[in-house]
Amino acid sequence: MYETFYGLREKPFTILPDPSLIYWGTNHRLAFAMLEFGVMNNAGFTVITGGIGCGKTTLVHYLLGRLDRRVSVGLISNTPRGSDGLLAWVLMALNQPFEGSYPTQFRRFQQFLYDQYHRGQHVILIIDEAQNLGLETLEELRMLSNVNVGKAQVLQLILVGQPQLMEMLRTPQLLQFAQRVSSDFHLKPLSLKEVSEYIHYRTTAVGARNRLFTEEACRLIAEASGGVPRTINILCDTALVYGFSESLPAVTAELVTAVIEDKNEFGVLPLAKPRSGPAALKVAHDQAAWFGSLSKP
Repeated sequence: MYETFYGLREKPFTILPDPSLIYWGTNHRLAFAMLEFGVMNNAGFTVITGGIGCGKTTLVHYLLGRLDRRVSVGLISNTPRGSDGLLAWVLMALNQPFEGSYPTQFRRFQQFLYDQYHRGQHVILIIDEAQNLGLETLEELRMLSNVNVGKAQVLQLILVGQPQLMEMLRTPQLLQFAQRVSSDFHLKPLSLKEVSEYIHYRTTAVGARNRLFTEEACRLIAEASGGVPRTINILCDTALVYGFSESLPAVTAELVTAVIEDKNEFGVLPLAKPRSGPAALKVAHDQAAWFGSLSKP
């Protein structure tokens, strides 16, 4: 819609995970470093947590694009609730038959891991939205990870989820699980400075030759979004639509203010009202934390 007007090859602020448009802020660099560390060191469990829309899934997709052919990957994106059927989901993610009784499924799962090991393949199971699994299912995952060949660990698990996952792993019931986590990191929202860099990076990456957002516009977006990338994308995308409709060469603070006011009055996404002064970003981050708590059971 607005791409041609602003000289863009594609939309810079899609809400879908796009590994080609990752902005490598401090936290995202560290989170990916921990993911890579876990893979390269064959960590039993790697855990990455973060609030809704902070970019966890995008990092996972970026990782998938960098794994070599010696790695067999299973990805579970829609996590089952409760422990029933977990092994079937695991087999399905690994492209294995998943019918039959639990003993049959387990024997098939075990044989698959042994076959992959003897072929020189490394098996990684990635579970996104892992906070939905629950305590019993997480314990079952730990038991599944006990399949070994001699001293070699043949299955590595990467769990990605919201802050509730970290809270569950800290409970006494999952102490044995927590002791198996070799690599973990919590992904935080972007800082005020990083939001401005993020917006400029994504617009430049798709062809913008000039800054499409003023610094004051970026500041307002940072405050309203709490530094959450997905919320930043929603605000920026809407602002570009508004700017296109008024034939503005750049998104101004006045335009962003109008977007935020319209979203707060008529939209469904909770936003912080921009404020001035040193407490502004803290208020926005508190809002982001509150928004993340909406998914808690």
